[in-house]
Amino acid sequence: MRPKPIDVATLYLIPVPLGPVSPDACLPPDTLAVARRLQHFVVERAKTARAHLKAMGHPLPLQSLHLEELNEHTPADDVAALLAPLKAGHDVGLLSEAGCPAVADPGAALVLAAHRADIPVVPLVGPSAILLALMASGLGGQRFAFHGYLPAKEPERSQRIRELEKAARRDRATQLFIETPYRSAALLDALAATLAPDTLVSVGADLSLPSQLIRTRSASAWRGQGATVKDRLVVFGIAA
Repeated sequence: MRPKPIDVATLYLIPVPLGPVSPDACLPPDTLAVARRLQHFVVERAKTARAHLKAMGHPLPLQSLHLEELNEHTPADDVAALLAPLKAGHDVGLLSEAGCPAVADPGAALVLAAHRADIPVVPLVGPSAILLALMASGLGGQRFAFHGYLPAKEPERSQRIRELEKAARRDRATQLFIETPYRSAALLDALAATLAPDTLVSVGADLSLPSQLIRTRSASAWRGQGATVKDRLVVFGIAA
């Protein structure tokens, strides 16, 4: 007789809202159900994660949950230790600050560590700013590349913009990148000033929120429009 198989703990990748909206408005019931039953989490910032879990209606006192932080300051050598609850048989949820974990997010290191340890990884459904922006851009999703954050300073920023424009023309692929709220207006102005006038620029800001902005125009049409995206988290797309 074969021994009874031991249940294997699972790492769940739990998306969270992209801004101040109810989780019920953007997360499916199955995603919320998983988040509510877990007691172990790896999060980018504990304070933010507790607020997300409270909004998701977690039934346990928040202070009783086991939260470990994983962010850009976490040493690479410390990531494997975060698998300890999984190896002890506890399911773990991975949460980002916003959107989908492990996408433009330090949580990817934990996911890779889980694969190396043969721990099952289950991505759950929820909002991704990158995919929402691509879907709504009209720039084509058959071929695309995501580049994270562009350089913040000149001349490196304009040089990178020119490189991405060349890649869009050469590969016939949409080029996507993201910018923080306090630099979004400056990046839009740089795009308008650096790109060829007819290169298409798509702007997706505050995606899935009441203040959502999604618009695709030629680079020349965006000149002087930096205030449109000021103080917003923006996903940009360009196609030539």
